[in-house]
Amino acid sequence: MSLSPFIPALIGGAFIGLAATLLLWLNGRLAGISGILWRAFFAKPGDVMWRVLFLIGVVGGAALYYLMSDDAPVARETFPAWLLIVGGFLVGYGTSLGNGCTSGHGVCGLGRLSLRSLVATVIFLVTAIVTTFVVRHLLGVM
Repeated sequence: MSLSPFIPALIGGAFIGLAATLLLWLNGRLAGISGILWRAFFAKPGDVMWRVLFLIGVVGGAALYYLMSDDAPVARETFPAWLLIVGGFLVGYGTSLGNGCTSGHGVCGLGRLSLRSLVATVIFLVTAIVTTFVVRHLLGVM
């Protein structure tokens, strides 16, 4: 088995960990994407720029990876748009309900040994597994 497919994921994970660590050490902030995005719209003066730059880095890093590789994302025509919209709203609701997202709880919270983040991350994973089962096997969407 070749390890080459895992190398980009390993490098990406290391960069995520490095960015989260540097943001905490240098800025005293957690790298939870939902909180960074939400508060970019409602931040105090002087607290917006780092949020915007962080988000540009997240999107720009993904774009740069796809430009440099042959793994360009392709939309699946068989996946209904309405299901993506409903899923997006449910993710937003869950993020609000859980007071954070997978990056906030899973990367930053677990890194700080937070019990609350451990519980949230387990719930995220179980919910993702159940959702995948329902969408693929009960609804038949591939």
